[in-house]
Amino acid sequence: MQKRKSEVGRTGKANRIWIVSSLVPAVILLVVLTVYPVFNLAGLSLSNVEWSGGQPEISFIGLKNFRELFAGEPVYWAGVKNTIIFAVAAVTIQMIAGFFMALAVRRSSGFGRGLLTAIFLLPIVIPPIVIGAMWRLMLGRDFGIVNGLLGLFGLGPVDFLGDQRFALASVIGVDVWHWTPFVFLLLLTGLETLDDEILEAARLDVKSKWQELIHIIIPMMMPTILITLGLRLVLSFKVFDEIFLLTGGGPGTSTEVINFSIYRTFFGQDRVGMGSAMSLLTLLAVAILTVVVNLVIRSRRMRRSKP
Repeated sequence: MQKRKSEVGRTGKANRIWIVSSLVPAVILLVVLTVYPVFNLAGLSLSNVEWSGGQPEISFIGLKNFRELFAGEPVYWAGVKNTIIFAVAAVTIQMIAGFFMALAVRRSSGFGRGLLTAIFLLPIVIPPIVIGAMWRLMLGRDFGIVNGLLGLFGLGPVDFLGDQRFALASVIGVDVWHWTPFVFLLLLTGLETLDDEILEAARLDVKSKWQELIHIIIPMMMPTILITLGLRLVLSFKVFDEIFLLTGGGPGTSTEVINFSIYRTFFGQDRVGMGSAMSLLTLLAVAILTVVVNLVIRSRRMRRSKP
């Protein structure tokens, strides 16, 4: 008996050593690729970086970059405001449109189901550079097809990308067109996992499709909806390629977003310290948003698990 316990103990110790040794490379890789860049960014945000003979000269300046960021960087704060407007407007439309698209595919069958799925997913497989070129041509003031259609009704021409009144809304429209298929795909996966027997039983208590949607489908889909909403909100704060390709942040600051401000500060103005301060502040804001979304999802899950 004593011998058997000793063998079990040696086996357990060998398993623990194997588990630890197999995790060490992944932990080292995570530290090198994730934690170190963040600490390096924090260090640069407290420094002034000058270049001399192709080599950086880094001097510690404390919180000066952050004081300037809060006091004298109106372009960055215009980007913050536009990013929030962009995220709320684009994600709201994407969630509503994506949900009804998923519902339409869930209720269709046969050839129509495959056709709808292929049509809905098409925008997400197009490369961003193609999307930028395509929409610049379509929204062009002089030769764009959108202005051509408006002209049939005696309207326009409208400078969708060059007029401050329409530029941000136009970029939001392109983002909705591009990313709604992503929302559609996640929500369709959620709809496909709903138990048909439970749905059939619940339908006996409702009188219309609308009541079925409000009182049965949406409550059952809420975990998937919250996860999709959180994911899209976080991703929307990373918008860059559409702004870069369509408007370049203009006209004025009408389509300036956080990532474009950071890009311009780093690579256009060569202000590494200030760009690092902007990046660190943005990273902190996105991290807080992610934690809040996770807390909401966990709180709801705990409430549902209580008897």
